Amino acid sequence: MTSQGTPFRASRSADGRPEAPGDWTADQFRDAGHATIEWIAQYLETVGDSPVVPSCRPGEIEAKLPSFAPEQSEDFERILQDLDKIVEPGMTHWNHPGFLAYFGITSSSPGILAEMVAAAFNPNGMLWKTSPVATELELKMLAWLRELSALPEDWFGFLLDTASMGTFLALAAARESIPGLNVRERGLAGGPGLCVYASDQAHLSVEKAVIALGLGRDGFRAIESDDQFKMRPDRLAEAIKHDRRDGRVPCAVVGTVGTTSTTSVDPIPEIAKICVRESIWLHVDAAYAGSAALLSSKRHHFLGCEQADSYVFNPHKWLFVPIDATAFYTKHPDVLHRAFCLVPDYLRSEDGDLNLMDYGLQMGRRFRALKLWWVLRAFGAEGLRERISYHCELATQFAGWIGKSERFELAAPVPFSTVCLQAVWPGKGEREVDDCNEELAARVTKTGRAFLATTKLRGRTVIRVAIGNIGTDGARMKEVFEILEREHDQLACSEATPNPGT
Repeated sequence: MTSQGTPFRASRSADGRPEAPGDWTADQFRDAGHATIEWIAQYLETVGDSPVVPSCRPGEIEAKLPSFAPEQSEDFERILQDLDKIVEPGMTHWNHPGFLAYFGITSSSPGILAEMVAAAFNPNGMLWKTSPVATELELKMLAWLRELSALPEDWFGFLLDTASMGTFLALAAARESIPGLNVRERGLAGGPGLCVYASDQAHLSVEKAVIALGLGRDGFRAIESDDQFKMRPDRLAEAIKHDRRDGRVPCAVVGTVGTTSTTSVDPIPEIAKICVRESIWLHVDAAYAGSAALLSSKRHHFLGCEQADSYVFNPHKWLFVPIDATAFYTKHPDVLHRAFCLVPDYLRSEDGDLNLMDYGLQMGRRFRALKLWWVLRAFGAEGLRERISYHCELATQFAGWIGKSERFELAAPVPFSTVCLQAVWPGKGEREVDDCNEELAARVTKTGRAFLATTKLRGRTVIRVAIGNIGTDGARMKEVFEILEREHDQLACSEATPNPGT
């Protein structure tokens, strides 16, 4: 593209022979880049005015797209215009201040810019020599995070795409650590049945990893949680004892700091004692809540984590780094290396090189550390703490409104920035109440001002309000509470009004 908007095409020499097509010129890139940055800036400035969830139907977006790829290059202005015509109308806005479903995966301005620079470099950090700075900056950023979170200094850390992959690597290392098993060479055929234990509130990625590692769903143990939705250590000890008696081999325990539904915190110190006594690998999943370890006021939730064999949390959830960026730590890098290192001749390197591809499944490795570096520098530790603390304060305030309301009740404790609530529907049975809570969340979401999701706790439907977007403020949360009240009353009124046709 030129400043006049001419499509880019390869040129020809004076005698008609084609020259190397190449890329855009620097000027073409500048024009397109400036236009793109302006589009992004305007989007970030106004996204809070858009509906969080689009109103499109399945297939509607695909119908707007041509059946075949273009044969000739298109004007970049047209490409950019399609962000407004096709992409934005079909986008669930995770960067919206009213996005309160699931957990926020909120990016920030410095992180967005760093993604652009990382794409410009486009390195593959599989080996140290394929991109020395990608490896060394990554190791340093994990050291920074380790220090900010008061994690053990001797933990080895690197970046992954998601916590799900971190859990997979942790369980693979746990399997490798079992003496005499030698799964790497012999596989699991004919070997003892391995068992992995996690709370019944743990993330589904634990069970998925168990399946992918060949242990089978029969090898997964969902341990009962208490009335605070925390794993019961006594039930864990009983399950381990039972499995050993049946000839099974306990492989790993996954403790969670910040469970998916309620953000409950498993009693890690007690779980760690059991793991030490039974010689079982302990993995701690702090995917959501790990960022809260930056706050000294929240450190008590992380007691015992220093005894873990591996630990994972997501800077792309609550540290304002664009997805994907997961911090994975282990005190046993040698075991992880033993489980995954496999180097062909064409990738051999110098002795002493630290090659991060040797510690996991992925050979190709993105330059994730750059965006983490920029976010940590642009906001500073103090700025990050202020934002995380603010979200926790908003959640406490919101929970207070729920607790004082006759329409709602809290469904779980609020240790971090997620509030679980149920609406009160006098005179209705449990099934009707569940249906009404599901409908209430849907009605709030349809307003476009907030996106709320539901979950099940002890079989009952609960509405989750997960605060974590960098743009969410007190005014937005007050509005969400008022919408909840209004929609609750309207739903109650519509249910009470007789149907004229009956």
